Amino acid sequence: MSTDQDFYTELPVSPLPLSELLLQEELFSTVLSSWHVIITDIKSSTEAVLGGSHENVNLIATGSIVSVLNLAFDMNITIPFFFGGDGATFIVPECLISKAMQVLSLYKASTLTNFNLELRTGTVPVETIYEQGFHLHIAKYRSSKSFYIPVVLGNGLNYAEKIIKGDDYLLSGHDGTEHELNLTGMQCRWDKIPPPEDKEEVVTLLVAALHHHGQAAAFSKVMKKIEALYGPHRKRQPISVSRLKLVTTFNRIGLEMRTRLGQFKWLDQLQTWAVNLFGHVFFLTKKGRAYLKSLVEMSDTLVIDGKINTVISGNKEQRQALQQYLDELEAAGEIIYGLHVSNASVMSCYVRDMKDGHIHFVDGSDGGYTQAARVIKAKLKEINSEK
Repeated sequence: MSTDQDFYTELPVSPLPLSELLLQEELFSTVLSSWHVIITDIKSSTEAVLGGSHENVNLIATGSIVSVLNLAFDMNITIPFFFGGDGATFIVPECLISKAMQVLSLYKASTLTNFNLELRTGTVPVETIYEQGFHLHIAKYRSSKSFYIPVVLGNGLNYAEKIIKGDDYLLSGHDGTEHELNLTGMQCRWDKIPPPEDKEEVVTLLVAALHHHGQAAAFSKVMKKIEALYGPHRKRQPISVSRLKLVTTFNRIGLEMRTRLGQFKWLDQLQTWAVNLFGHVFFLTKKGRAYLKSLVEMSDTLVIDGKINTVISGNKEQRQALQQYLDELEAAGEIIYGLHVSNASVMSCYVRDMKDGHIHFVDGSDGGYTQAARVIKAKLKEINSEK
C-alpha cells in the first residue's frame, strides 16, 4: 500500500535526455504538501573559502547529507537531496522531519566545536511554500547507468532558502537530545583530482532563471548547449579513474576524523591512514576496479534544485564558447549565472557499501560552488540596485 513517505521512491526514472525532460511538464510531479524542505548552510562560507577553508566547508556540507541519509536509510525512506558545496537541501516526509532536525542540531553543535563554523539548519513546510504562491515540481533523471538524480523545477526551494538564510528567521529549535549523530560511511579519502588527461580545466557553473515561467525553457537551452560543446554527461565528467589518488597526509585525514567522530582520535586516524596508504592494492583487484568505475558513474556532478549546479571538465575554447552563449541568455533577461574555473575538483564521499551504496559529492577546487554563487550574488545586487 502506497503512503506519503513513498512519494519520491515511486516516482519513475525518466530515460529522456535532460534537455528534453525539462520541457515535458507532464513528467514532473508536484511535491506533496505534507512534506518539508530542509536547508543546511554554512554561515559566512564565502569568507571561509577565501580564507583557505574550502576543504572544511565541503566536508561539513557532506556531513549534513550523511547524517540525514543515514537516518532515512534506517527508516527505509528514500528522499531527494542536493549538494551545494557549502550546504545541502532535502525534501522529506512528515515522519522524518522532527528526527532529521534533531540530528542536524547535534551536527551543528559538533561543527561549531570542531571547526568554529556555524551551520544554519532550517526547515519550511511545503504547504507554506504553496500558500505563499511558490511551486515545487520534481522528476527523476538517469545521469548514468547506475545513478539517477532528482530534478526540481519551480521557485519553491529558492523561497525556502531566502527564509532560512534570513537574519530574522527562527531556526528549527530542536535540541537533538533524543538522538545520536550517525556519520557512518562519511569519507574524504581522495586528494585533489586534476581533470582527465585530455582536458585542461574544471568549470563550476551555477545558472538561475530570472523568470519562473521561463525556467524550464531556459534550463533546457543551457543543458543543450553544454551537451553540444562538452558532450554527454560521461564525457564532461571531471572525475576519471586514472587521476584518482588516495590521501596519505595526516592533516587531511584528521579533517575527516573531526567531522565524522566529532573529535580527534589518534588510533582511528592511524587506521584510516594505513587503509589509504595501502588502498591502491585493493584497487588493483577485480572488486576494486569495479568500485572505481562505479565511483565515476556515481559522482554527483549535476544538481537541478530550481537552479543548474554542475561541475564539468573541458578546455578553454569550450568554456569561452559556453560563456559567450550564457552572456547572450543573460543579456536577453532569461538567466543569471556564476562560473568558476579551477585546475582540479575535490570529492567527499558517502560509502554505505562498496557495491552500489555509495555517492560522491564533487565541487571545483578552492570552493567552486561558493565562488560561483558569489558571482551570482553580485549580479543580483546590481540588478536590484537598478530597479
